Amino acid sequence: MKLLTHNMLTSKCMKGVQVGYPLALEATEVKVVQTDYNSDFIQKLLPRLNYPTLYKAVESLGYTGNLPTELPENWELDEELMKKLHHALFEIDVVNGEMICPETGRKFPINNGIPNMLLNEDEV
Repeated sequence: MKLLTHNMLTSKCMKGVQVGYPLALEATEVKVVQTDYNSDFIQKLLPRLNYPTLYKAVESLGYTGNLPTELPENWELDEELMKKLHHALFEIDVVNGEMICPETGRKFPINNGIPNMLLNEDEV
């Protein structure tokens, strides 16, 4: 599972959950896979993401790679930073692990890079 995907997932659909975001991330297997860099795509995508959530996810995996804790102004002018953001969003792949709801503690497994967020009948 790419961290781009993690940044967009929530457990808000669970019974009793108000926000369900961000999901905590615990990985047992992480793989880094190189992908083609596209600065235009990063520039269009980043404003739609929650940067603090991305940073926390990268940090929990031990891959901060000198990312700043807060996104600086004019980040789009810093080519080196955009390459680091590309790496964090598209090249770090959580193969196995789990995501944890911040409100209920419910764990959602990640197996072979696929997050399973199916709910039990009593959770809907």
